[in-house]
Amino acid sequence: MAGGQLNVLATLDQAKTQWYHFMAIVIAGMGFFTDAYDLFCIALVTKLLGRIYYTEPGSKDPGTLPPSVSAAVTGVALCGTLAGQLFFGWLGDKLGRKSVYGFTLILMVLCSVASSLSFGHTAKGVIGTLCFFRFWLGFGIGGDYPLSATIMSEYANKKTRGAFIAAVFAMQGFGILFGTIVAIVVSAAFRNAYPAPSYAENAAASLVPQADYVWRIILIFGTVPAALTYYWRMKMPETARYTALIARNTKQAAADMTKVLHKEIQDEDEEVQRQVVAGDTWGLFSPQFVRRHGLHLLATTSTWFLLDIAFYSQNLFQKDIFSKVGWIPPARTMNAIEELFRISRAQALIALCGTIPGYWFTVALIDVVGRFWIQLMGFLMMTVFMVALAVPYEHWTQPAHHTGFVVLYGLTFFFANFGPNSTTFVVPAEIFPARLRSTCHGISAAAGKAGAIVGAFGFLYAAQDPKKPDHGYAPGIGIRNTLFLLAGTNFLGMIMSLFVPESKGMSLEEIAKENVSDDATEAPARV
Repeated sequence: MAGGQLNVLATLDQAKTQWYHFMAIVIAGMGFFTDAYDLFCIALVTKLLGRIYYTEPGSKDPGTLPPSVSAAVTGVALCGTLAGQLFFGWLGDKLGRKSVYGFTLILMVLCSVASSLSFGHTAKGVIGTLCFFRFWLGFGIGGDYPLSATIMSEYANKKTRGAFIAAVFAMQGFGILFGTIVAIVVSAAFRNAYPAPSYAENAAASLVPQADYVWRIILIFGTVPAALTYYWRMKMPETARYTALIARNTKQAAADMTKVLHKEIQDEDEEVQRQVVAGDTWGLFSPQFVRRHGLHLLATTSTWFLLDIAFYSQNLFQKDIFSKVGWIPPARTMNAIEELFRISRAQALIALCGTIPGYWFTVALIDVVGRFWIQLMGFLMMTVFMVALAVPYEHWTQPAHHTGFVVLYGLTFFFANFGPNSTTFVVPAEIFPARLRSTCHGISAAAGKAGAIVGAFGFLYAAQDPKKPDHGYAPGIGIRNTLFLLAGTNFLGMIMSLFVPESKGMSLEEIAKENVSDDATEAPARV
């Protein structure tokens, strides 16, 4: 685009941090709170589902989900999320950010409730309906990624925009922690109300009938915070950048932001005509986009893809890693609800000590250090700690060294979140032009979920012991070699991060080069 910035957009960029910024963080963040709760709480209950529906009478060990079922239960929501990110990302640029924002929340709430009410008493019926509703739950969750990021980036001022977008994403950490807390409370309550012997002592009595309520209560609980924010989502006005630059209604944009900022903003209808030049209409598949933003899109998609391979394989299969290094006792030495309690307690410790602090370190420093350096440092440290776990792996499996393993494992989560897990969400919401911002964020996020699917499905099989795989699984390469593989993906992510532009302290129009002619474009400089 040519010329200067519209008054309404310049006012937003220069606005002091005020109440509406924090309201936007909470409203958008509660969606991510629910997203994280719903995506990761399934990892807490899969072992319980295996005991309830797949225990074979007379077996020396409690039942586990068959490989195909485990992959489906864990991965189906990720498949739905990928589809939702692409669809709602595109829709957010076509119909407006706010127009579809409420629908994604309704879909999440309804499908979360429905998944907890999975029909039937047979394994086939319960797992089938659980997977069906979790796909559509993921579809709604997918829409929240591009819409929340775009809304927050377009509401924020340029000085603290990175911190605000990162704060929305940081609500994931609280969602993960809340999921573990709910699981701890529910399992502790049922464990005390319905005491049972271990599986080794009495296989039949170790699984009380009431255990079937436990996983359902855990799945349904995450809907509460999101449902409470629906009204406020509907009260948010459309972002000024969509209204002015895409809908081309500067008068409405100025009126909306006057109410939000409690400050009179002068309308300038003639100014929008100066904004509309030849470069204002090119689309995603045009040569202009490839020339200006092709490398940027490659960088955001590849880094998010590589990051999520490691991040989701770690998060979704913590329970398996903890069991194999001996931090959680063998399943047969516990009853069904006790096992859930111990898994939840272990994951809560990781979330509290590694996951959540990492998110908020990013919030505090992203507008000081910059996106580029935080992402590069995060990938580097994840690589280092993965190698530190893998090289002396036999050392970490000894009972005396379990605490050291958990500390290093927690540090990989800390630097994932004080690093690429946060920045890969922030950057795509800033560096693309307004009319393609939601679409490009959706594409980048979908690439991440493709990595998550690779991690979720691949880790199940790759981490199997090459000599003694779990029942129903083919021999894999083992935990140690899998950790080396994940270290390699993190290193590749670090290399691809070199192509990510820095966007600290710049207006969205300046970053995306919406205010310069096509032949004057250059990549934003790192500062």
